[in-house]
This record gives sequence, C-alpha cells and structure tokens, in this order.
Amino acid sequence: MKIETHASERPPGRRGRLRILGCLACALQLAQADPAAAEPPTACAALVRLVEAAPPGPVFLASYPTVTEGPLQAAAFLYDNAAAAIALVGCGREKEAGRIGDAILLALNNDRFWHDGRLRNGYAAGAVGTGPVKLSGWWDQERRQWFEDRYQVGSDNGNMAWAMLALLALDRPGGNPDYRAGAERIGHWVAASRDPRGPGGFSGGVFGHEPAPSPLTWKSTEHNTDLAAAFSRLAQLTGQPFWSEQAAAATHFVVTMWDPAAARFAVGTGEDGVTRNPLLALDAQIWPLLSLHGAATRHAPVVATIERQLRVGDGYAYGEAKDGIWTEGTAQMALLDALTGHEAEARTALAAIRPQQTPDGSYYASSTQALPTGFMLQTDPMKPRLYYRLPHLGATAWVALAERRFNPFTATGGLP
Repeated sequence: MKIETHASERPPGRRGRLRILGCLACALQLAQADPAAAEPPTACAALVRLVEAAPPGPVFLASYPTVTEGPLQAAAFLYDNAAAAIALVGCGREKEAGRIGDAILLALNNDRFWHDGRLRNGYAAGAVGTGPVKLSGWWDQERRQWFEDRYQVGSDNGNMAWAMLALLALDRPGGNPDYRAGAERIGHWVAASRDPRGPGGFSGGVFGHEPAPSPLTWKSTEHNTDLAAAFSRLAQLTGQPFWSEQAAAATHFVVTMWDPAAARFAVGTGEDGVTRNPLLALDAQIWPLLSLHGAATRHAPVVATIERQLRVGDGYAYGEAKDGIWTEGTAQMALLDALTGHEAEARTALAAIRPQQTPDGSYYASSTQALPTGFMLQTDPMKPRLYYRLPHLGATAWVALAERRFNPFTATGGLP
C-alpha cells in the first residue's frame, strides 16, 4: 500500500525514527507470534462464512447484511448472489456455491406469479424452500403496511445474464444437469428482448410488479456485455446456433458503443434504443475487456481513459464525480490488470481497497458514506443512485474474484 506524505508534514528526527523502528519491531514480533494476525482474512473465507452461517440447504445471501430497515433490509439482490456463487467456484468451494445456485433454480421454478423463465432482481435473504420464493420487502411501521420495491420485483436483463453465468459456472460433467437447463430457460426469456432498433442488442428488461410490469426500452452496454458472455458460454456448451446468434447480437451492440476518439464505451442508449448515453461508468469500460474475445487488446486504450478520468489515489471511482473509491469496481480493475499481465498494478489496486475490509473479512461498498454513480433511481428519478459505505456482498465477491484471478465471464483464470 502506498503511503502518501504531505509537504506540510515534517520528517521525524532521529528520536522519532527510533520510535518508528521500535514500533515496527514490535509489530513484527506480534506478527511472528500470531501468524493469523499478519494476514487479513481472505474474501473467499468471508463468503464461505456467510454461507455457513445461513440455515442448511439452498440460500440467498443478504446483499447488505447490516441494514435493519427500508428497501435494503434483508434484500438479496440476484446479481450479488450470482457474483458470490461464481466467486465461490473460483475459491474452490463449489458446495457453498451450489447452495446459491440451487436457490436460483428454486426461484426460477417457484415464482409467485411468473413461470416463463424470468427471475426477479431481488429476493428475501435466507433459506429457500420448495414453495413460492419470498420476495424482498419491508414493513413500514408508520403506515402499518408491507412494501416491495418496484426495481427489486422487476427483471433486468443484466441480472438474468449473471444468473445464467452462475448456473453455468456450476455446470460440470457428471453434475446436476438442471444448472444448464436453468440457464437455457432464462436465456430463452431474455432472447425475447432482442431489439432491432439502432445497433440491435437487447433492451433493459422489465420494471415493476406483475401482472403488467413496464418494459425498459433503453439498452445497456453492461447488460449486453453480460449477455454476450452468457450466450457465448451456452453456445460453447450446447453447440446450438441459436445461442451463437444471441451472443453475436449482444456483442455487436457492445462494439458499436465504442468511441475510438474518446477511447471509451458509452454506457448504452436512451429509451429510443438508438441515442447514445455518453455517461462514463467504470464497469462499462472494464467488463467488455474481460468478456469479449480479443477486446482486451482491441480496446486497450480504454485503460488510459480509466486512469485519467476515474482514478482516485490507487483505486477507482464509479464515475467522473470521483468522490471516493468504489470497492467493487477497483477489484474489477485489479482482475483485469492481473489477467492482462500487469500484476504489480493488480496488487496496488487490491491494496487500495484493503482499508474497506470489515473485521469479518467482508468489504464496504465504497470508501465514502455515499458514492455517486451518475445515474438516478428507477424507483424515484429525482434521487441519485448511490453506493453507501455498508458491508456489501457484491463488493466482497469481486474482491474474491480478483484475489483468485478468476474471470466470472469465462469461469476460468483467463480471458476469452
């Protein structure tokens, strides 16, 4: 970890240096006496503990386990759980990963209304049984009423793609065939969102409650990146041309979002499905390089854009506001650095987010109390979408992926 010294700070005199050396010697003795104290717990160990602390059987993990009220209370976001399942596979803990994968399958087969291959963006954390899978929500004591978040009950196609990637990461020869079958079922539902407007690709999904959620007509670079990876995996595993066609459509969209003059990807389109959204978001820059064949070389100039416009100290922000370090995104950059042969940079990025680790080994979502993304909430377009300094399952999962050098888009230790 780099230690910065401000010009106004006076360097220690001889006595001060002796005190520092003495403290370092004490720390060294303590570390030698207690090896466990020398190394912080790994993110893999933190994920395993979260699964082991849950009741037996299929389980969804809370995305923000310390939240005790409001929309995030006991909410298990599908994306966070899918990322955790893939990370656990990368950690060599397939048994624990399988418990999340089995919960995804139960949610797919036991929705309270839908039976068409879609999943929800969020579920209630905890054990998952064979009855209708409980959705996340919260009790408003003042109104004496149960509420459900309209985003959480909806179905974003990017989240569907991550569920597919999680199930396919668990698909092993001689293993449970339901994992691949579940991924295919989700894929067929997503395929209906293929959009011929402009650069093609897939639209955002649906928002709101059954029986008539609103279609999301915008298109996301991040979503299509996820889908390109998930459909490509299905094509490789099944040999079916249908999946290759879907992968090509998603890939084409992502490639057309590349702006060579600015050396960056647009985050997607507006609701017309054509007009580019020029917002700069970190994940929309990193994920194509991790998931698309040859993109790490072809679009390598984006790294300079990230360094110039999103770097905060030795870490990275979500967007150009640069109010703090985004733990999840900094881990994503560390993984990209590692897989492209820049190991020193990967270690520096991981060191930058080490202060965001909680005592149990989990990670805070951000280094600041409220980190802006540049997006507004779908549930309230007047309010910004923020990452809060809370222990976060998704952040912990991405740190584990980076520590293990495991690519969630390929379920291997390499690029596609």
